[in-house]
Amino acid sequence: MALGNPHTRLHDVSDQHMMDDYEDTQAIDTFTASEYPFPTTSACLQRPRRSKFMEIDVDGEMDEEGTATAPFQRPHSESRASTMSCDSDPGLPLSQSPFFTLYPRLSLLTLLVILTLPLLYEMPWVGMAGMGIIGAKAGVIRTSDPVDAASAAERLQKRVDTNTDVCTRWSAQSALVNGTIYVYGGHSTTEPGQKNDTWSNDFFTVDLTKSWDISAPSIKGLPQPSGPPAVANGYLWNSYDSLYLYGGIVSDSPPAQPDPYSLWEYQIKSGKWVEHSDPKTSKGNNTEPGNQPVQQTGEGAGISIAELGRGYYFAGHLDAFTTPGWSVQTPRLYLKSLVEFTFPGYSNDGVESLAGGKTAGSDGVWRNVTQGGIQDQAKFPSRADGALVHVPGFGTQGILLSIGGGQEKSFSQMNVIDVYDIATSTWYKQATSGPSPKIRVNPCAVAASAPDGSSTNIYMYGGQNLIPYGQQIQYDDMWVLTVPSFTWVEVDTKGQSVPPARVGASCSIWDGQIVVVGGYTGPDLSCETGTYVFSAKDLKWQSNFNALSGGNPQNQQPSQEKDSTGLSGSYGYEVPAAVQSVIGGNSKGGATITAPARAATQGPMATGKAITYTVTDSNGAVSTQTGTTFSGGNNNGRDGPNIAAIVAGVVAGCFAVLAAYLGFCAWVYRRQLALYKNHVAMSQRAAAGVPNEKSSFLPSSTNGSSQPTGKGTSITDQSSGIGATSSRITATNSNEAVPPLPTGVWPPVGRSSSVNSSNDDLIVGQEPSFVGVLLNPRRSLRVINRD
Repeated sequence: MALGNPHTRLHDVSDQHMMDDYEDTQAIDTFTASEYPFPTTSACLQRPRRSKFMEIDVDGEMDEEGTATAPFQRPHSESRASTMSCDSDPGLPLSQSPFFTLYPRLSLLTLLVILTLPLLYEMPWVGMAGMGIIGAKAGVIRTSDPVDAASAAERLQKRVDTNTDVCTRWSAQSALVNGTIYVYGGHSTTEPGQKNDTWSNDFFTVDLTKSWDISAPSIKGLPQPSGPPAVANGYLWNSYDSLYLYGGIVSDSPPAQPDPYSLWEYQIKSGKWVEHSDPKTSKGNNTEPGNQPVQQTGEGAGISIAELGRGYYFAGHLDAFTTPGWSVQTPRLYLKSLVEFTFPGYSNDGVESLAGGKTAGSDGVWRNVTQGGIQDQAKFPSRADGALVHVPGFGTQGILLSIGGGQEKSFSQMNVIDVYDIATSTWYKQATSGPSPKIRVNPCAVAASAPDGSSTNIYMYGGQNLIPYGQQIQYDDMWVLTVPSFTWVEVDTKGQSVPPARVGASCSIWDGQIVVVGGYTGPDLSCETGTYVFSAKDLKWQSNFNALSGGNPQNQQPSQEKDSTGLSGSYGYEVPAAVQSVIGGNSKGGATITAPARAATQGPMATGKAITYTVTDSNGAVSTQTGTTFSGGNNNGRDGPNIAAIVAGVVAGCFAVLAAYLGFCAWVYRRQLALYKNHVAMSQRAAAGVPNEKSSFLPSSTNGSSQPTGKGTSITDQSSGIGATSSRITATNSNEAVPPLPTGVWPPVGRSSSVNSSNDDLIVGQEPSFVGVLLNPRRSLRVINRD
């Protein structure tokens, strides 16, 4: 669906929006006769007027502050050689006047000045002196290339880098790309007790490609942009080469007015900000009608999924500091919508305009999901200040988990998690097990994958409780929500150097270590370094960040590097012992609990499974193997150690046992059938008087007598037992009487039987059947064994 005609403007890091116009200045010098010691003749009462253009070009000189120096007039020459002489006697002949004696000299001097001045413009030592020596250049301004406002402004204003020496920071927007954390905006204070003017457009990085101590983190200030607004509690989405600033609230002290929303993109390679103005939504799965203006919301929960090329922002609120024209008297409007932004160059089947594999243009594509499953029901409340985490697997594109958040007086449950299936754009609920954390807002959360992918462990840190109002309590606890079991595990940090409790911190994970930047700690702490590190595998706060060697640009587990869906930042991560005790397995994975402890009734947790991998040790040994690697974003046939796999194994085992049983019964049936036919043939020969045939195999009638049949008479067994068949026997000699086979019960065949065993009459006068063998194989075995 077309997005209208959004206007895109390019801004440099030091972008300005205006240039000063250049004005011409004309100076007119008038002189009276009293200024000169010459006779006051009519020819020399007034000096001829001189004018000059005081024109400034963008290539002119600047002072130390980066601004153009103001033009000023040079002093007029007092030399009589440069003025008209009026001291000659007016009575002299004109040809003898001193004027004509001086004229050739003046002409020569003038010519010399005309030839020399252009050369002086190019002399460095003259140019450094400014316009005071030689005046301003007049004429056409020379430029090598067209000059736009941004580039000219860059020349006219000195670039200002972000001040990294601050007391505190919190509620900033951050993103992690290729080992570098980018932090933009938020609040910051430069002195203890500061309460106003805390909003900023600070922009800096934290380097995770090298090791550092938390007392001196590797932070570098970047130039402060003037285009993007100074906001807090928004989100900074990231692709592999760009950052996208969405949402946030502007200053309320002093109050600021929000502008109509524009998406600001920071191009990492070029270091430039690009504005994408007037964005519109597109129609798609479970959305409102398309072509609606994108609203700027604040205090929502965001997440980037670079491998899918999408960013998400869940819930939040609208008020006077997010929306132009919103009155401060109008209460906040809390939301439960999910804003989705598809990065330029990526596809998204959930958007109608991108159906059939089309990719988003340079402005990206927006979608506002408001009708996804339970999203429009009362049990799915509006909220703000939560956290959003991405977990691969369980659906063809993974799932999102919403953790925490709330409103002024109500909060989201921590023992029931809202789960969003990305592929179907549908929300579900999933209950957790184990003791759950206290309700809270503004925690930070990251996810790490076990080496074999059998579990994804979500680390939640900090946050605060807003009840009672005015007495907020910040938290310093760390919790792990292990998926797919959905069990909470509280981390024991007793005896550790735990950072002060905080809310609104930015958390990132790299090399299996969680880096915490900033956070509001309450009024008691004036200043701090504000950067801390937690080992996700050791469950300990540590005094330094230890950069690991190796790993790919996404910092994935080595076993997952060929799979684009493998979680970034998990390089070097292992499952902690405290988590192993809950889900089973070992540090490499091998979780034995592979489904929610509280069974899911629907959705991806009920039908999906984790993406699992084969982990090979350095010596080549396979330490755990729970499935096969999944590559790509659309595959439902992934293997893994879950309930479905166990059921499939049991079913396969049952089929194997059944096949063996059927084979055994088939062998018994063939043996019994051959025995039956042999006995029937022997009985026929005995009845026909064949010499040397044992008569013991002849069956007797129930009354002890034989009844002859007529010539060529057919004797048919009329038994009607299970599987009985008709056996037709025809006399071979028409001149001989053939005793008929009885239609009643036959005597035992084979080994002789006593009277007491007469109940074991196993042939019962009928041909055996395969079904009969299946139902009673022991009976058939006795027939074979007695023969």
